[in-house]
Amino acid sequence: ESPQWRSVEELVEKVNSETSCICFFGGDPIPQLPYAIRVSEQVRETYPDKIIRICWETNGSMHPGWLKRVFRLSMESGGCVKVDLKAWHPNIHRALCGFHNRLILDNFRRLAQMAAARKEPPVLLASTLLVPGYVDDSEVYQLASFIAALDPDIPYALLGFAPQFCLEDFPTTSLAQAEACLDAAKRAGLRRVRIGNRHLLH
Repeated sequence: ESPQWRSVEELVEKVNSETSCICFFGGDPIPQLPYAIRVSEQVRETYPDKIIRICWETNGSMHPGWLKRVFRLSMESGGCVKVDLKAWHPNIHRALCGFHNRLILDNFRRLAQMAAARKEPPVLLASTLLVPGYVDDSEVYQLASFIAALDPDIPYALLGFAPQFCLEDFPTTSLAQAEACLDAAKRAGLRRVRIGNRHLLH
């Protein structure tokens, strides 16, 4: 089936009385970020009195200039930005994602500084996918320490991994691995950490 292309105006027209949130996520919205930002801005202009939260799930690798616009839309609308921090060590990040994580960590620092202006509901969240053989409790401890140094109350979700795509020969995340990572994140100083995708754990 061929893809269906929608103009900004066509997508804005899809907003109805039941729409209260617009979420851009998975895959990453970065490749279509200018389009997603235009849609979000036009929705807010078209419905100035309606609660429509703008939310993003991203790996955080966009240019800092785009980052500010993404954050402002979530901040002003009551939405959130969730950054998937894949790994702490550059070599592990490169093995999983194909590129260095320096820009991502720098962008997360920028987001944490901006997010200090709205603690509740939190505008910045983080997550990490617990890929067996790559992302263990020591890796999570480093990521959690990085987050806690910025703000120990940033919510952090540890996500169970399910084998697919290039990693389809990997096992799912074990319960033991997830619990060890949860303990590591708490030891690092985070106060709002949880295990997600528990149904995948074995």
